[in-house]
Amino acid sequence: MKLTTEELFVRHSKADKPWLLQKSIICLHNIRSAYNVGAVFRNADAFGINKVFLSGYTPTPDNNIEISKTAIGAEEYVSWSHHSQWSTCLEKLKKRNACIIAVEQTHQSIPITSFSYADITNKRLAFVFGNEVKGLDDQALGSADYHLIIPQFGSKHSLNLSVATGVILYDLVSKSIFK
Repeated sequence: MKLTTEELFVRHSKADKPWLLQKSIICLHNIRSAYNVGAVFRNADAFGINKVFLSGYTPTPDNNIEISKTAIGAEEYVSWSHHSQWSTCLEKLKKRNACIIAVEQTHQSIPITSFSYADITNKRLAFVFGNEVKGLDDQALGSADYHLIIPQFGSKHSLNLSVATGVILYDLVSKSIFK
């Protein structure tokens, strides 16, 4: 009943990637867990994201067993670069004409359920995620064009980094696949 790995590969290789995903970049700033980074690479590959920017002290895939273990090899298919400072990462994103979208709980945050990408379709989309405990720092938040929040209704008020990236990427799918 289940599809084989080969059948899945054929199915995915023939699929048209949604237009919003084609121009999206994931940015991870000051992430502490290599396991979380690996899981984000797995999400990026699953959704067809071609580029991940890592900045600050975020672990990198080169010779990192925790990232490789969690990504299950996805880090080999998703291009990545590391920037020691957020300012350098931001400079690279601006050169790519990226709209910087911080995924963080701020007073300016717009719920993803009511956010429209219609006004920024001429730009790349760079989704920035921050530290698992402290979130994004003021420098990263201040450089963002938009702040997005994932609506939550429980008492913990947070999601694991890989879950949050999956939610954001699925939101992109749902908003672009039917366009």
